[in-house]
Amino acid sequence: MREAFGQAKRALATLLSGSLLLVMPANAAENFDPASHEGARALVDELASQGVDRDWLTLALTRAEYRPAVLEAMSGAAERRLRWDEYRNIFIKPERIEAGVNFIEAHRDAFERAEAQYGVPPEIIAAIIGVETFYGRHTGTHRVIDSLATLAFHHPRRGDFFRGELAAFLEITNEQQVDPLTLDGSYAGAMGYPQFIPTSYQAYAVDFDDDGMRDLWHNPVDAIGSVGNYFARHGWTPGAPVISDATGPATPPGGITFNRTDKPYASLASLAEQGIEPADGASASGDETQVIPVMLDFADDKVAYRLGHHNFYVITRYNHSHLYAMAVNTLAERIREVMEAEA
Repeated sequence: MREAFGQAKRALATLLSGSLLLVMPANAAENFDPASHEGARALVDELASQGVDRDWLTLALTRAEYRPAVLEAMSGAAERRLRWDEYRNIFIKPERIEAGVNFIEAHRDAFERAEAQYGVPPEIIAAIIGVETFYGRHTGTHRVIDSLATLAFHHPRRGDFFRGELAAFLEITNEQQVDPLTLDGSYAGAMGYPQFIPTSYQAYAVDFDDDGMRDLWHNPVDAIGSVGNYFARHGWTPGAPVISDATGPATPPGGITFNRTDKPYASLASLAEQGIEPADGASASGDETQVIPVMLDFADDKVAYRLGHHNFYVITRYNHSHLYAMAVNTLAERIREVMEAEA
């Protein structure tokens, strides 16, 4: 991969410095040529001042393309429009559970090392990768540089955030000698088996097989270690619960803020005063243990209650959605049940 990248880089640099010009599409104004796009030019200046090759940056951004479909996709994320039963049914299926068991079996050494080093059980790491990409089968169809450039320079509210992600992506691909034009990911620029955004890649990706490269695009072992590292760095507590069942009224009480993906913020005692109590029958009177009150909605306006613990909050650091955390934990439970039954 490195040799091929080097050859491509030299050939493209020659193209840039010679008399030949890249043929730009008719809608060049919608693309990101630093010669005419002020934002792209500022980004090139910034990264070049930090040591990234200017010609390489210019070529990469010149060939990035504006994708309006990316902006449309950002407004329609499933976490913002589905009930829990609808969201659950996307991910909690026999084939995804079975594939998770097989994924752990195929990489048992990596999972065992990750648990020993980071304290995160195999089923949780596998469930993250299972929810994100079906264990590497579906890692995205959007060219990452197109998605990030579009969001960096066109998103109405989060442009600065995505500009940082675009800069990180260019730094990663330049450092690892990977052609940035060849990498696909999600519409939001998430990449590889675990769908790390570029700044998370920089901060948490690990070379878990010691081959000299942090490769989350093609290497499941690096992905397993990196997810474990991500969770450990965000405070995962080994052996602690993720979520507990609770009972409560048919109509959610108005005095409770449900589903906030913050650190546990409501005491068991205060929830009990509103009629929500642990399903195991333990008395919550006077119990100041802090939890995240979770309310799950179903068809026909039915609801169910859960009590999220600190590890539930840690899962939401990966995706700030209570539905996402519920799906990951549920898939992990199903994977573990199958593994225990087969042991």
